Amino acid sequence: MAQRTRGWLLGLTAAASLMVALDATVVATALTSIRQDLSATLEQLEWTVNAYNLTFAALLMTGAALGDRLGRRRMFAAGLGLFTVASAACALAPGIGWLIAARAVQGGGAALVMPLAMALLSNGFPPERRAKALGIFAGLTGLAVVAGPVVGGIVTEGLAWQWIFWLNVPIGLAVIPLVLRRVPESRGEGASFDVGGVVLVTGGALGLVWGLIRSGPAGWDAYEVVGSLVAGAVLLAGFVAWELRVRQPMVPMRLLRSRGFSAGNAAGLFMYASLYGSLFFMTQFLQAGLGKGPLATGLHLVPWTATVTVVAPVAGALVNRVGSRALTSAGLAMQAAGMGWIGLVADPSMAYWQLIAPMILAGAGVSMAMPAAQTSVINAVAPPEIGKASGVFNTVRQFAGVFGVAILAAVFAAEGGYGTAQTFADGFAPAIAVSGALSLAGALAGLLIPRAAGTAGGGRYDRRSAPRRKYAAIE
Repeated sequence: MAQRTRGWLLGLTAAASLMVALDATVVATALTSIRQDLSATLEQLEWTVNAYNLTFAALLMTGAALGDRLGRRRMFAAGLGLFTVASAACALAPGIGWLIAARAVQGGGAALVMPLAMALLSNGFPPERRAKALGIFAGLTGLAVVAGPVVGGIVTEGLAWQWIFWLNVPIGLAVIPLVLRRVPESRGEGASFDVGGVVLVTGGALGLVWGLIRSGPAGWDAYEVVGSLVAGAVLLAGFVAWELRVRQPMVPMRLLRSRGFSAGNAAGLFMYASLYGSLFFMTQFLQAGLGKGPLATGLHLVPWTATVTVVAPVAGALVNRVGSRALTSAGLAMQAAGMGWIGLVADPSMAYWQLIAPMILAGAGVSMAMPAAQTSVINAVAPPEIGKASGVFNTVRQFAGVFGVAILAAVFAAEGGYGTAQTFADGFAPAIAVSGALSLAGALAGLLIPRAAGTAGGGRYDRRSAPRRKYAAIE
């Protein structure tokens, strides 16, 4: 492949992925404006965020399989088209129900774009150049963490919240024809679709999230809430049973025998539940609790979000020296301390500067833990299964965001509300403290990662998780 073609490939996949990644965070600073403009309840705001993350998580591995079978470039462009149309539908939403439905469609488009961008890049660059290309790609898409709340604040305050979605339309319309012209087509090994697994895990997650979200308005003892939680648990148990029997499972259950794989994913689940849940409420606290505007809110979050650009690359380099366990547990303990600190000082009369130190502590901690937990998962499997392991970790991350928002919102609804700045703070403080507790649980899970996981020479993968026949010679 010519150098110029590789340049187009990197630029177009990074631009598309940045747009999709931004949409997961750019909405955060617009939530207060959406609530006021569309008369949305807390429950409806949760679905505005969770509808996107839920379909993204449920269809992510299916999106990768569709690309392998039908053509990665073709399905990547189709995902961009779906995402662009759904963005216009979000901007045109006359009510909150329409917005939630359009966000769900956006998540489906994102589930095609993100995994196929990585697959196209990996296929388009030779091994000696692949790491550099993926590093540039990760750096550009990682900007979404920092830029999302700021961009959302600028657009919401300078124009209107609808423009956070309108901006996707010209970008999508420009990128799609270039992808079809400049990006070479590729296919995988024709991976099969685990339709049963997708239906069961989606239904299970939906049942649990629905029960958590409805617990506030309906009460924990309501038949709707209890029934949803029980149904969700039963469907997830059915998912495990299905995955144990299906020929080509969405999540190979034998991988769970590896401590590095299981503990890394468990730490990731608690880590991202804490992170997404706290982002959902931090943006609203700065506006509803401290009276900041959308732009000021985005800028005030920079001490928290910008740490990823400094700490994550350093942590990524240190994993091979000190191992995943130490960085994952220490990082999540730092995030737990930061969130707990914010929960102790949160009050409408507080000065903003009181939030800076705990935000830096929490941000540095999670930025340290993110590359370490993922490295633990990737290094626990055989080389041919790295793609599957990465897909599982990213799926867990998206589902974690859904549960994190739902859990923190249930705590918030039980203790506070949107009535006044004080009632918001009354709910925010215990909710953000629960975010800290989730992160602490992740730190404890991280202690179960094998000591050598991630270190140079510490073992490329856990042989117990490898297919027995294929790796018999190695064993």
